[in-house]
Amino acid sequence: MSSDEIRWSPGPLAVTLSVADGPPSLLRVEIDGHPAICPATTLPLIEIGVVGSGRSWSARRYIDSVAGHRLAYRSHVVEETPSGERLIVTSEDPVMGLQVTTTLSSLRGEGVLGLQSRIINRGDAEVDLSWVTSATWGGALADAPIESLRLWWAENDWLAENRWLSAGARELLPDLTRSVHEHDPRGAFTRTALGAWSTDGSLPLGVLVDESTGTAIGWQIEHNGAWHWQVGERTDGVYVSLLGPTEAEHDWYARLSPGGEFTTVPATIALATDGYEGVIAGLTAARRAVRRTHPDHSGLPVVFNDYMNTLMGDPTTEKLLPLIDAAAAVGAETFCIDAGWYDDDSVGWWDSVGAWEPATKRFPDGGLAAVLERIRERGMVAGLWLEPEVVGLRSPVAEALPDEAFFLRHGRRVVEHERYHLDLRHPLARKHLDEVVDRLVGMGVGYFKLDYNINIGTGTDHDAFSAGAGLLGHNRAYLEWVDAVLDRHPGLTLENCASGGLRVDYAMLSRLQMQSTSDQQDPRRYPPIAAAAAAAVAPEQAASWSYPQPEFTDQEIAFTMSTGLLGRVHLSGHLDAMTDAQRALVAEAVAVYQTHRGLIGRAVPFWPLGLPGWDDAWVAHGLHDGGTALVTVWRRGGAASNVLPLPGWAAGLPVRVVYPVATDASVVMADGAAALEITLPHDHQAVTIAIG
Repeated sequence: MSSDEIRWSPGPLAVTLSVADGPPSLLRVEIDGHPAICPATTLPLIEIGVVGSGRSWSARRYIDSVAGHRLAYRSHVVEETPSGERLIVTSEDPVMGLQVTTTLSSLRGEGVLGLQSRIINRGDAEVDLSWVTSATWGGALADAPIESLRLWWAENDWLAENRWLSAGARELLPDLTRSVHEHDPRGAFTRTALGAWSTDGSLPLGVLVDESTGTAIGWQIEHNGAWHWQVGERTDGVYVSLLGPTEAEHDWYARLSPGGEFTTVPATIALATDGYEGVIAGLTAARRAVRRTHPDHSGLPVVFNDYMNTLMGDPTTEKLLPLIDAAAAVGAETFCIDAGWYDDDSVGWWDSVGAWEPATKRFPDGGLAAVLERIRERGMVAGLWLEPEVVGLRSPVAEALPDEAFFLRHGRRVVEHERYHLDLRHPLARKHLDEVVDRLVGMGVGYFKLDYNINIGTGTDHDAFSAGAGLLGHNRAYLEWVDAVLDRHPGLTLENCASGGLRVDYAMLSRLQMQSTSDQQDPRRYPPIAAAAAAAVAPEQAASWSYPQPEFTDQEIAFTMSTGLLGRVHLSGHLDAMTDAQRALVAEAVAVYQTHRGLIGRAVPFWPLGLPGWDDAWVAHGLHDGGTALVTVWRRGGAASNVLPLPGWAAGLPVRVVYPVATDASVVMADGAAALEITLPHDHQAVTIAIG
């Protein structure tokens, strides 16, 4: 090995870093012998935007930083970890005195790398940072021509989550005839999250695939706030930059005094030889590895929540008791009382939340405590909805806490949709929430749905150099608060929700056990959301709503019950008003789920018809563990029959419909081919199939 290179071979990866005459850079990365990163001219592992030095080429691209290219290699070390290895590389900027320590973490047996850097000002003067990349690399997919590359990304909106799209890289990055102009482009294809809803607009994910070979590289940014990623073209190929907040997009700015430091948001990249499904399999393994240990990840209890298309934020003892009994009867294992349990105000609760004290008028006989006891008597864990970060304008908490405990800009409290926003950097804000959680746990609550229904914007400039820096500080303080809650109450289960799926990230999901995938109330719209959720979330964390109703036909009940069978069953609906036969069909789905849920936490996702489009007539999503597979298929319209390719599977495997058992669907393995031939005679019909 040359002294100009670091070669590191964790598992299926072979990583070569250049450390000669410039910053540490990814020179070559192979997956199972196939080159995936191989730039002709390298980019620094970390690019650093310093106000006093800027870029060497003016553009809206997060590369070509003068400070990043000044970094000089100093040392490296390889360490064993419980899940693999890590390579720690130290470099320095001799002009500014910045010391950068970049950690690359591998996962045993997987083609994934985690990346994070720590910057310390070892100089004598202040240094102002306006952007810092979590990871940067050029030569994406080796020497493949840009015309053979396809980029996958996901748009994500309220009620319309997980909408994966793809385009040829050349469509997104037009050919500028660079040989004539003798310069790189100034543009890039970008995706950005603004504010504290980390997935409002897009997911922090992307995948590049070489369609001529199947070699692919994907990424995820693991941050519960503002982020940015971009893919652009250089003279020698495609580069990728991953970032947390920036000055241009997010009003983020950091000043490092001598001895001061900054740590980038974490990111993970995954490499594969079998396209986007291989990348997602690697990211799924990484998501499982980064989580804190919790019994929910293996138990996968069925949750009934009273909100969706049911009580809709208006719980009372009278309404809840029959629902509790009905939920227990169909097999639910947790019962969560959603919004409204704290509301005794005839004006409405939206702008009065914050104290989280049980209402008395809603629960006249024994109070909320009696309802929670009824849940436990029926053998279920009792849960409550909370929106911890917000305080309504009319809440007594708004007067009890000082201004400094809330988001401030220009000395004034920030208001969004009739709410203030707590700043969890402040000890009184955290103390208030700790007292709320501990009090409710003392009442017997074992499950919290933590919601977040406003986007507070750029952040808070109180005790921060910029609003974006204040938001980043709050984001990290929120994670510390969640960690402390689970340290005190290790058996407590926390669900992550932000108006459905508007904060779906692995800063949150490395701590919280479940993710609400959507607030979508139309069961006909839910299949593509549920089917694509496993591309962004480990399947055993992805909770999709099933809300059967008394007025539904049996086919409609089976259709909505199918959404959660390959993830987490998030059950709702007026079960108490159903017929015995209808409840039996719901109970059948729950029993099937409980029989097969052991597969979910070890399986990887696949999509026999491809990642679903929003209006696709047919949607199919599967999970497999290498020997057994479950596939849910929804038909929303179109032709009555379809063929589902199963590449890599043996022909002639046994196949059967596991839900609903009573169905007029036809499902058989194709003769001599690894494919399913399926007929669903009716629009809005669904089945779940076991293979092998």
